[in-house]
Amino acid sequence: MITIQQSSLSLKLLRSGSKELALDLSEVTLESLLHYLNLLLHWNRVYNLTAINDPMEIVIKHLLDSLAVISHLPPGQMLDVGSGAGLPAIPLALAIPGLQVTALDSNQKKVRFITQVALELGIKNLTVVHQRVENYSPKILYDVIIARAFAKVSEFVAATFHLLVPGGQWLAMKGTRPDAELMTLPVGCRLKEVIPLRVPNLEAERHLVALVAIP
Repeated sequence: MITIQQSSLSLKLLRSGSKELALDLSEVTLESLLHYLNLLLHWNRVYNLTAINDPMEIVIKHLLDSLAVISHLPPGQMLDVGSGAGLPAIPLALAIPGLQVTALDSNQKKVRFITQVALELGIKNLTVVHQRVENYSPKILYDVIIARAFAKVSEFVAATFHLLVPGGQWLAMKGTRPDAELMTLPVGCRLKEVIPLRVPNLEAERHLVALVAIP
């Protein structure tokens, strides 16, 4: 667990960072994000969920990094592929209560963690699925599929093509602009745009690659 001082500083950083991202998050939501941070650090001792152990770094590199995509999200049901520790699924579900998010991962321990977070924080708009992406066959296809550090763009699209509605969008969260990856895209999708993202207090580059499934 983090100290009272670390908790106070983390909350302050979350509050200022969300304002910089032009997000009007309630104190309840900010406290929930902080609770998630606490759970992540606690479970990380055994489950190896993240290589980052500093609370302030987690706020910047995980929470604010995830929240930075919000203004670019299209409407509809969202699937987070390879969700891992619940990123970006959990921050997005907490910040946008009206967004239906599914977190998909093949790692049982990580799925157990996400499930516990959803229960403890009462995240009603988050569904957790333990399944390999190639074997996942939902009753209803998704409007948006997002991934953070999942795979190369072409591999991400190919692996999830069967899960996206025609005309739906893939969103790949990347560091530096992945121009080389965009040279060879699978048939059936087109590049919509590559959006530079500004993550508060982070000097490293971040980009959001948006692709559209051709109907």
